[in-house]
Amino acid sequence: MPILSRTLLKRHSVLPGFDLALGFALLYLSLIVLVPLSAVFLKTFSLSWADFLAATTSPRVMASYRITFGASLLAALVNALFGLVTAWVLVRYEFPFKRLVDAVVDLPFALPTAVAGIALTTLWAENGWLGQWLPFKVSYTPLGIWVALVFIGLPFVVRTLQPVLEDVDRGLEEAAATLGASRWQIFMKVILPILIPALLAGFALAFARALGEYGSVIFIAGNMPMISEITPLLIVTKLEQYDYAGATAIAAVMLVASFLLLLLINTLQAWSHKRQGGL
Repeated sequence: MPILSRTLLKRHSVLPGFDLALGFALLYLSLIVLVPLSAVFLKTFSLSWADFLAATTSPRVMASYRITFGASLLAALVNALFGLVTAWVLVRYEFPFKRLVDAVVDLPFALPTAVAGIALTTLWAENGWLGQWLPFKVSYTPLGIWVALVFIGLPFVVRTLQPVLEDVDRGLEEAAATLGASRWQIFMKVILPILIPALLAGFALAFARALGEYGSVIFIAGNMPMISEITPLLIVTKLEQYDYAGATAIAAVMLVASFLLLLLINTLQAWSHKRQGGL
């Protein structure tokens, strides 16, 4: 039977042969992804090792790393918590305008980042709708960067968790309840272990997305060097100053960090599929 199944699958495949399909895939990947990214490293190689270290470890650049990675990490942590709550509400409860709320979650996906930045600045500026009532500043501070990154990262966690929550077998919860487990014990010992792989993957996606965010941040950040300047903005600034080698050196550091995050995401997704397959 396995031999027959493989034969039928091969016979009725709608895709071209493996060699041809692999060739098209590698060609597309090379033209769209690998060639542009390799140009970053090629330009960076024009620098000596001392110049590379000077360009990527100056006080201003290091401050931008701290702001970018720190705000991205905090935003991803908050999104992991509230994304779990949001996904839980959307999956487990029925309430008026549920479809509208579900659609609003995807708004940061569809909204142009510049529009999001202007809207957030309007809300959180000192004379904004919400900012005028606060005893502290949000816009033009690192806190404003964090707010923008929370806004754009939430959908990644929610949409990663939703399908997993929908597939959780309610029978496991009922069995635990019949054995005397409380609601908190059911969540912590039955549901959460199933959700952890997807939760970690959503966290990593939100973190990676926040690292590269530009449009929604520059309007609310204030962009003050050493205080609220993110690394993507610093790259653009160096390009405007015709310091192409310095810009590509910083971009190469961010590119390596993003690649490591994507590797982590793929590992977590593989772990998630393996864990769910064993349940």
